Amino acid sequence: MKAIGYMRLSTKDQSKSLEYQESTIRNYCERNNVELIELFKDNGESSYTFDRPDYRALELFLKKYKGKCDYLVVLDHDRFSRNLPEALLKIAELEKNFGVKVVSTNERIDLDTSDPDVFMKRAFDYMIANKELFTIRNRTRQGVRNARENGRYLGRAPIGYKNILDGTKRNKIGIDYLKSPIIERVFRDYLLGVAPYIILKSIREMGFRYTSNNAVYDILHNCLYAGLVKVPAYKDLPEKFVKGNHEPIITEAEYWLAQRMLSNKRPMKVRTDEEFPLRGVLKCWCGKSMTAGWSKGKKQYYLYYRCLEHTNINIPGQLLHEQFDTLLRELSFDEAQIKILNLGAEAMLKNPIKEKRQLLQNMITELKNVNIKISGLEEKFMNNEIESSTYKTWFKKLNEEKATLESSLKPKSSSNMSTQEIIQKVLPNLRNLLGIYGKGNIFQKHSIVRAVFKDSLAYSNGVFRTPYINPTFQHNLLKVNEKGLLICEQASRKLTKSSLSTQEEIRTPTPVRAPAPQAGASTNFAT
Repeated sequence: MKAIGYMRLSTKDQSKSLEYQESTIRNYCERNNVELIELFKDNGESSYTFDRPDYRALELFLKKYKGKCDYLVVLDHDRFSRNLPEALLKIAELEKNFGVKVVSTNERIDLDTSDPDVFMKRAFDYMIANKELFTIRNRTRQGVRNARENGRYLGRAPIGYKNILDGTKRNKIGIDYLKSPIIERVFRDYLLGVAPYIILKSIREMGFRYTSNNAVYDILHNCLYAGLVKVPAYKDLPEKFVKGNHEPIITEAEYWLAQRMLSNKRPMKVRTDEEFPLRGVLKCWCGKSMTAGWSKGKKQYYLYYRCLEHTNINIPGQLLHEQFDTLLRELSFDEAQIKILNLGAEAMLKNPIKEKRQLLQNMITELKNVNIKISGLEEKFMNNEIESSTYKTWFKKLNEEKATLESSLKPKSSSNMSTQEIIQKVLPNLRNLLGIYGKGNIFQKHSIVRAVFKDSLAYSNGVFRTPYINPTFQHNLLKVNEKGLLICEQASRKLTKSSLSTQEEIRTPTPVRAPAPQAGASTNFAT
């Protein structure tokens, strides 16, 4: 009679070493006059599945030498499996397909596996092994939860941190100061509204090795960077966040603000590109977004824009870009207008201090109320007055609200410049709106277009059209209208010193009727 031996060592249970298992299996075969022809061993593999490297090799061996092996010997049945139904099915399969009987070293070699009492005993053994597996899993899960509740992070450190050992040889994470600027950059740019694919491009230049946009979202969702540890839900206990034992890279306020933005995130419908700066912000007269691409001519490729609906009309990209550059150039301020705006800014800055103080006081009061609500929410949950799902929803919502208020109360800059000095420094830049636009990246260009025209800039019949223009740029609206650069249905007026004398006058400009739309244009833009 011939046999093969099988050994398995768990990563969590090292009490039965592979050497001990091998020695016991060899002694068992010698006592029963069975020739041991091969040994298979799996180190650190799960007992719940048979998808183990050496066990797969074992079945290939039995298939190759079918009929030449009589027994499969294991130390104990829990080395074979801790999955009751899978184990019994596998034993029956081995006997039926290969004529191999599975025995443990505490069973007789001539054991009759068809005996109902033997079947019951084995089923009981595997049931106990299955129960032990569940016990081990629950103990491990509870241990991980307890560690996290104490602020410890278990596992491999994410980018921006590194694993370190303290004096107690417990795994901890510390800031990796070579890579933490990547994390700071991701949160800073995302909170400023920069698209994830642009953020990814910038951090790859800083040494970030991942290429998927999901990598940026993974960073934004990771609360570790705010010095928090996420404790997962367990039975009736809800998911919660606790202060970690590690140093934060960003503030809690930044993290919760990012979560609010992520929850309100709309999927991007247009993929922007540096070669097509108006794709994603320009619409057709019908209201559909315009796409852009390259068309192959006889000698070269030509850039074009076209409506997603009216695909038969191609607009030359070079012509469109030149017209838009001219529009921005004409909208820019001249020196006299800068002086008028400066005088108006001085007039409007005389009485905002009292209002600002009141606003700050209101936010402080609101922040106190939010903290009271958070404490009350936790108390209600502890008293079983609300369900876990309700607690989780409101905990996230209140913390996002708290982060927004804390961010608003936080000083925006360490600069000592006064508001008047900032205005005097910024206003002259508006003399060259085209220059600002030209120097920006694709995201900054889109931000400028949306700031001037919101999301309502359209193009039809060789002219740009919009129902809205930022009031700051109304001073040259008639001029660009007369030159056929832009048709706007919004009222406009010339910028004068008297027009900036009061805030009330700014809100109520004198209506001026714009020219009628060209034939074929959408009535959405008609006056």
